[in-house]
Amino acid sequence: MRISEMQLTKRQLLGGVAAATASMAVYGTAQAAVEIPKPDGDVDMAKVMTPGALPEMALGKTDAPVKIVEYMSMTCPHCAHFHNTTFDTIKQKYIDTGKVEFILREFPFDPRAAAAFMLARCNPQKPEELATPEQYFPMVAMLFKQQQVWAAADDGRAALLQMSKLAGFTEDSFTKCLTNQKLLDEVNATRERGSKDFGVNATPTFLINGKRYSGDMPVDTMSALIDSLL
Repeated sequence: MRISEMQLTKRQLLGGVAAATASMAVYGTAQAAVEIPKPDGDVDMAKVMTPGALPEMALGKTDAPVKIVEYMSMTCPHCAHFHNTTFDTIKQKYIDTGKVEFILREFPFDPRAAAAFMLARCNPQKPEELATPEQYFPMVAMLFKQQQVWAAADDGRAALLQMSKLAGFTEDSFTKCLTNQKLLDEVNATRERGSKDFGVNATPTFLINGKRYSGDMPVDTMSALIDSLL
């Protein structure tokens, strides 16, 4: 092979690599487009936004254009994954900037989840009083981050007591909170309302601007959904 032919071959080879790289880049960009999830059904958002048995645990501006209500269970691993990997970013991008109002509602599937919700709802220092959002959200975040420690523990009470002490509970306030029958009834009423009125039957379920979406969402997916509503 002559030098001129070799150089030509190199040029062709490099040109082919460049073309292939460009093609892959275009393909990758197309693949990177995030598909907006399809809803499971419709809900009456005005009815959804009407408070139920318990005061709303809400973040963001009440006049935000996008309303998100999440029904979740504290022992649900998919709920924990959403709150551990997606929620903080969504909060920074959309809730803190006034684009989204985000409301958490209780949907316990088992007694241990109900107990965890009750502890989040109680004021640690005055368990006969309800917690504020400033107390509720950090407690929920801590319980989700430590879910594997307490949700599957052989002694659930002892594990939850240990977690609760980190939030300022004493054993006395812990016991008073978990023996509050009225609070338990209200947590269960929140779940029943979600199921009966809004078709919630799995966690997490998100009610967003009149549509119902079931299942965990990564940051890109929820961002694409929110962006489509702005």
